[in-house]
Amino acid sequence: MAHQDDIVRRLRRIEGQVRGLQRMVEEGAYCIDVLTQVAATNAALQSCALALLDEHLNSCVTEAIVEGGEQARTKVSEASSAIARLVRA
Repeated sequence: MAHQDDIVRRLRRIEGQVRGLQRMVEEGAYCIDVLTQVAATNAALQSCALALLDEHLNSCVTEAIVEGGEQARTKVSEASSAIARLVRA
């Protein structure tokens, strides 16, 4: 539950960053300043994604591997696909 609370806090912070970006564009802020904030928002999203992936590997995937069988293969495959999506992003 504490991990979920941390993720929600991070996402709320990111939501605020995105609103700030919108406000900057609406107010005609200097493009480089907006791009700097876009980079910061992307970094925050990546950090959040890595925290979620870490939690998934340490709970769902680990439990599935202990149980073994097709469930383990499925969870490892899902994690692998998620990592591939993150690397491409």
